[in-house]
Amino acid sequence: MAKTSAQFICSACGAVHRKWSGRCDACGAWNTIIEEAPLSAGPASRTLGAAKGKVITLTTLATQETPPPRALSGMAEFDRVLGGGLVPASAILVGGDPGIGKSTLLLQAVAAFARKGLKCLYISGEEAAEQVRMRARRLGLADAPVGLGAETNLRDILTTMDSERPALVVIDSIQTVWADMVEAAPGSVSQVRAAAHELVTFAKTRGVSVVLVGHVTKEGQLAGPRVVEHMVDTVLYFEGERGHQFRILRAVKNRFGPASEIGVFEMTGAGLAEVANPSALFLSERGEAAPGSAVFAGIEGTRPVLTEIQALVAPSTLASPRRTVVGLDSGRISTILAVLESRCGIPFTGLDVFLNVAGGMKVSEPAADLAAAAALLSAREDVALPADMVIFGEISLSAALRPVGQAENRLKEAAKLGFTQAIAPRGTKVEGGGGMRLRKLPDLVTFVGDMFGAG
Repeated sequence: MAKTSAQFICSACGAVHRKWSGRCDACGAWNTIIEEAPLSAGPASRTLGAAKGKVITLTTLATQETPPPRALSGMAEFDRVLGGGLVPASAILVGGDPGIGKSTLLLQAVAAFARKGLKCLYISGEEAAEQVRMRARRLGLADAPVGLGAETNLRDILTTMDSERPALVVIDSIQTVWADMVEAAPGSVSQVRAAAHELVTFAKTRGVSVVLVGHVTKEGQLAGPRVVEHMVDTVLYFEGERGHQFRILRAVKNRFGPASEIGVFEMTGAGLAEVANPSALFLSERGEAAPGSAVFAGIEGTRPVLTEIQALVAPSTLASPRRTVVGLDSGRISTILAVLESRCGIPFTGLDVFLNVAGGMKVSEPAADLAAAAALLSAREDVALPADMVIFGEISLSAALRPVGQAENRLKEAAKLGFTQAIAPRGTKVEGGGGMRLRKLPDLVTFVGDMFGAG
């Protein structure tokens, strides 16, 4: 029988090596490679006849099953991101930068579920119980029937969950939980993976919903390597800028609902307040029409959201002009600048370019291409776009404008907020846009000529 060899795993990045070395070839970290025992090869893995398992019950694709029941917290934005409420026996991972407000959000959510009749536990591994109680008093949640504990030992946490039989447990955070059967430091890849596996397995076998809090590392990964994201049912990112009061809860994975759904909150002195109309909030501080400003009609999940894209173009004194982009994909903006220069004959050489999405919002869909190009051209030509105009459309490398989905919902949301005209690609199919004047253009050259008299 072949001997099963051990594995050597980097505790910093999770890379697997055949032998030990002082430096990880994948991430370059020193003294992070540890030996990990492989899975034992049991009789069933060696031969089929030695030890047989049970027969799996098979169904067909046409089998009808009852949708899982959902529990509503009463926080509409939180329930929306979950896909319509909390599903029993689900595992949820909530990530975000340290200090962004994850603990505040989940304390408000678990208190809301507890007031709806669910038995809830809040296990804190980062703060003492008194610190959590102080936050609860500040948020007006001291009377919520939530079981509170401060513990980092995984064995004790699982024993408590098995004894209390709750419906929902929040673990804050997964990096602080350590398993005594794993020989690694708390917070390492091995510890995080083992703790997450045990908690998710407990959730599935005992019908308990578990929410794990994970910090985002400096590399932008959630709770170490992405192995934890594959274990859970739902992955939520809590985003926002420290200088803005807005916070975005975004679903990047959801087995029980639509992905890319967002919930918008506003950080106040009394905690996180829900924002029912994000478009009105993001455009609330928008004044008179000014050069470098364009309103983009976007779609986040199932919700249309209007945001303002701001641009500033100024002469540069540097050999390599600056390109600063906040809230948009910098690579895509570089492509738009190249298309404007090569296809439309509008150079940005020797000019510093600054682009920003107002309110701390992050826009990732290609439909923002035309609005970003409009803001750049408006800033470069010092010409203000009409204040009652929204813009959306994807730009191809040939400068053609490609239509995007859900155009009707985008226009209806814009009309609701008082916008009267819109610019979109020629192939846009709209049956009813709320009475808006829609101009359909074939390419970026035509847009430049119509709006700025050039091209």
